[in-house]
Amino acid sequence: MSNPFQSLQHTEARARFDLLSITSYDVSLDLASDEATFRSVTTIRFESLGGPTFVDLKPVTVNDIRFNGRELSADLLQRGRLPLETVAGANELVVDAVMRFRNDGEGLHRSVDPADGKHYVYGMSFMDAAPSIFACFDQPDLKAPYTFHVTAPADWVVIGNAPGTKVGATEWEFERSQPLSTYFVTLVAGPYHVIQDEHDGIPLGLSSRASIGRDLDTDADELFTMTRQCFDEYHRLFGIRYPFGNYHQAFVPEFNAGAMENPGCVTFRDPLIFSSRVTRGVRIARASTLAHEMAHQWFGNLVTPKWWDDLWLNESFAEYMGNRVTADVTEYDDAWTDNAYARRQWGLTADQRPSTHPVAGNGAVDATAALQDFDGISYAKGSSILKQLNAALGDDVFFAGAVDHFTRHRFGNATMHDLFQSWERAGARRDGSSHASSGTTVDLSSFTSNWLRTAGPDALLLDREAGVVRRTPPAGHPADRSHTFRVAVATDGKWADHTLVVDGPETPFDAGDSAVVLDPYEESWALVQPDRLTVEALKTLLPAIEDDLLRAGVWNNVRSALHNAAIDPADALDLVEASLPIQDTEDTRRRTMNWVFSTLLPLAPEGGLERVHRAALGKLESTPTGSEHQLAAFRAAIGSARDASVLRSWLDRTPAGIEIDLDLRWRILVRLAVLGETDRAELQAALDAQPTTKSRVEHTRATVSLPDAEAKAFAWARFTGEVDVPNYEIEAAGLGMWRGGQEHVTEEYVDRYFADLPGTVNVRSGWVLADAAEFFFPATSVSEATLAKAEALIGDESLDPSIRRRLVDEADDLARMLAVRKAYPSS
Repeated sequence: MSNPFQSLQHTEARARFDLLSITSYDVSLDLASDEATFRSVTTIRFESLGGPTFVDLKPVTVNDIRFNGRELSADLLQRGRLPLETVAGANELVVDAVMRFRNDGEGLHRSVDPADGKHYVYGMSFMDAAPSIFACFDQPDLKAPYTFHVTAPADWVVIGNAPGTKVGATEWEFERSQPLSTYFVTLVAGPYHVIQDEHDGIPLGLSSRASIGRDLDTDADELFTMTRQCFDEYHRLFGIRYPFGNYHQAFVPEFNAGAMENPGCVTFRDPLIFSSRVTRGVRIARASTLAHEMAHQWFGNLVTPKWWDDLWLNESFAEYMGNRVTADVTEYDDAWTDNAYARRQWGLTADQRPSTHPVAGNGAVDATAALQDFDGISYAKGSSILKQLNAALGDDVFFAGAVDHFTRHRFGNATMHDLFQSWERAGARRDGSSHASSGTTVDLSSFTSNWLRTAGPDALLLDREAGVVRRTPPAGHPADRSHTFRVAVATDGKWADHTLVVDGPETPFDAGDSAVVLDPYEESWALVQPDRLTVEALKTLLPAIEDDLLRAGVWNNVRSALHNAAIDPADALDLVEASLPIQDTEDTRRRTMNWVFSTLLPLAPEGGLERVHRAALGKLESTPTGSEHQLAAFRAAIGSARDASVLRSWLDRTPAGIEIDLDLRWRILVRLAVLGETDRAELQAALDAQPTTKSRVEHTRATVSLPDAEAKAFAWARFTGEVDVPNYEIEAAGLGMWRGGQEHVTEEYVDRYFADLPGTVNVRSGWVLADAAEFFFPATSVSEATLAKAEALIGDESLDPSIRRRLVDEADDLARMLAVRKAYPSS
């Protein structure tokens, strides 16, 4: 089965760019007439060389289409494309259509806050979604200014890319924007709680749902402070002021990504406004996300990639700059350490998959395929490589090249080739020769070929017996990469760093009998794993490590080793028991404690969960009362508990230093559900007592976690689309459904997953289509039979490409788990 809408091909985008130049968009939206749909009237004025093309449009119905004054039949619209026969010179298209509000985090998303029944709307035009809001030529290199006119309920506030004014009881008029790509266009509309400020001549704003307005008030000082700090630093580094007028940061419900960098109106997922106690890890993630989106105002918004094969020009730069600026100028000077826990394995795992791709020139044939490349490679790997390039070029050349790039392509589009030409003008050389003033000796041609255009990580492994570090390029992706990094060596319990340059297949390194951790500070990009002697030594050494970044590097080495069946799960569990990784204070997906529960424990010897629980209780007692580490330990204790009476005692009375809040209450209820020690009445009562968005999502997670057939049927109805729910509830249903020890009630859904997955293209699209394929994958069915079923479906040429990509990744994870079991049968 295929998507009912046709995704834009790169070849088609080139042809349309060569034919057209867009003068302006004028868009009128009526958000007040209906709760299911809205009227959209779009006038596009453009120049053409003359000839056939098409405009992108995904309506519910069409009221009227007029092209150059002539009426066009709506019957011409096929698979989201309206063909046009343009004339040479000026053209004008007017489309009057009815569009659907969506609940999947794309297009014009409309949600109802269960706390107070208020409705909220926001626009997410990213990657094929803009045509479900307004008619457009939907590709990044056909930029144009936009003027919006919006009708909304009288009690709503409306915010857009350009400053807006309420001109009547329900009418809003917006100024003409700077030239924007279609995927940047947004509106945020509803009875939002708004806070305003100003810095250095830039009007600043924050907004959230009214029900969490008090939490926004609490967080506002920190958010505005970080915004000011980041603007000052970006202005210092770039010497080019923020060019888009207002800077509003809208925290919106049910948002798929962390944030979206829309000029003038950046949208964030609203769990980043904290209603419960959170860890420093989450606060750092919020700070670096804020700085990341601000970096996009230059890398991505001021200058935008011509096509998605250069998406790294957006994401890799924003990732690097966001972490750098967060660490340099905000209170979160440990941002790089948190990044090591949060992002390194995301990137390394993606880079080792069959679906790996180069950082640059990823071969995105269409927009749908490109969406799947917004992954750990484009973010984490690209950031790491830019960090290396910055170290080699130096700040002077690195930023002089960036400024040249911004200046030459201001409000336009560019390619990687354009950026590298800017670096050459700033002093870098393609042949590695030194510039007279900068002394730079980076061979940009070799760097591009080996690091940006070649997929996969080198493997760097210590051969202790031979006294060398061996460098092995990724299979099928030959490269000749030089790595310079520090090696941490422990002698007599004391750690010392040694700089090592690995520029060939073998590099001498005499480790003796010492524990050795390669590249623990993540100064290169490579697969590094501890050898057997080091693993044994770490069981004693790890608890005493005081360097937070070294500790993070150790855990990343261990995680990489398990991913490649290079460490016995029993040994990895020993390390967890010796030093529970609560220094990584957060336990969300990709984090270390989540890895313990989702990957290590299913592979570890029997009794592993109990050992983790004892370790968590030990940390709970030994860490300072009220500390971040105490909270992390308590969360781990909840997740590993088997005794329902212990969990219920915590509902009544938590340890000193920890107060029960909404987040902790639902963590305990979800764990009770997994154990079968609660019922639907108790879960419903908890939802009724605090009917927030958070509660609604966690209620879904708890319900599907119950070990009975009704719970799994509840989840499955959401997967197939029989029951239509918002995106966050789809995620909770999928991730909560597959629980270890519940195979007796999930077994039938293994075959149903592979049978029903292809048809999900008929009930969802875009981001959530691929996400649901991942969330509902039968993660607890670790068997060769399940792997064979996955591989068979992957081979079905009719399968939607975005579903196939996620299925390939899930099958790779499953194959690696099977490889670990085969390598260590005793575990």
